[in-house]
Amino acid sequence: MLAYITRRVLYMVPTLFAISLVAFAVITLPPGDFVDTMVMEARQNGEALTTQEIQNLREFYGLDQSWWGQYTSWIGGILTKGDFGFSFRWDLPVDELIWPRLGMTFVVSFSSLMFVWIVAIPIGVYSAVKQYTIGDYLATVIGFIGLAIPNFLFALVLMYVSFRYFGMSVGGLFSPEFVNAPWSWARVGDFLSKIWIPMLVLGTAGTAGLIRVVRANLLDELKKPYVITARAKGLRERTAIRRYPLRIALNPFVSSLNDVFVNLVSGATIVSVVLSLQTTGPLLLDALRAEDMYLAGSFIMLLSVLTVVGTLVSDLLLAWLDPRIRYQ
Repeated sequence: MLAYITRRVLYMVPTLFAISLVAFAVITLPPGDFVDTMVMEARQNGEALTTQEIQNLREFYGLDQSWWGQYTSWIGGILTKGDFGFSFRWDLPVDELIWPRLGMTFVVSFSSLMFVWIVAIPIGVYSAVKQYTIGDYLATVIGFIGLAIPNFLFALVLMYVSFRYFGMSVGGLFSPEFVNAPWSWARVGDFLSKIWIPMLVLGTAGTAGLIRVVRANLLDELKKPYVITARAKGLRERTAIRRYPLRIALNPFVSSLNDVFVNLVSGATIVSVVLSLQTTGPLLLDALRAEDMYLAGSFIMLLSVLTVVGTLVSDLLLAWLDPRIRYQ
């Protein structure tokens, strides 16, 4: 196992290097750059920039360099100094933009993830064990409804109902007076009073999907001979289900944990925009639209690292969860 982990970690180095090349190339592939966006916005406001002013802006932002020069400058700063570059759009270092929003995104996504696991796994197990009962049918209907309703639509409905009938706004993670305030116990309490809304919205579809996965896989495992043997030996039903078939039924769930690592950072961009959440999703969308390549590239690089790490973690957990899996 140690040799397998070492080999996988070594494979991560060229993989991430290739991903960084592709990500930076894709960001710079569309015609134009940030200066072109500035020129277009100036024209829309009735202003005109001279050719010399445009050239000076390109030199100021380093856009007069070749593609390779821009890439080596960016990746070299990350590797040597941990510097992710400078955001053209916000006129700030990328570090100052990423890390504050990253913390908020992690809290929101992690709370949504815990909500999904706590709610979906017990309901999925109950639905499989009590197949074709009223509870099973009810869980199935709720699951289909949760999968059919888009998260952003659920967010819009929740915002309308809250404002129309209760006179309260559910947008954002803070009340207006706490948006730019320093951290205090009052700000923490305000944050906790708001976080349940995105947690509920983001967790709905995930809960519905996981219920279906756990139910389908557990039903398949309950019919296998080893479960019948465990029952014949006098093992209690609850213990027999928890010790053997439930572990195997969670294999698809564990193998998809690499997506969880990405979701903890990216969040649901559309839901974040609808609810005006101060998370990374809207910031990444704004960076892509403005062609802010260092900010967008840093986000994509961070998500790529988490994808590779998440894949490794999910493979190791899968080997621990299922004794039939061995890595040579």
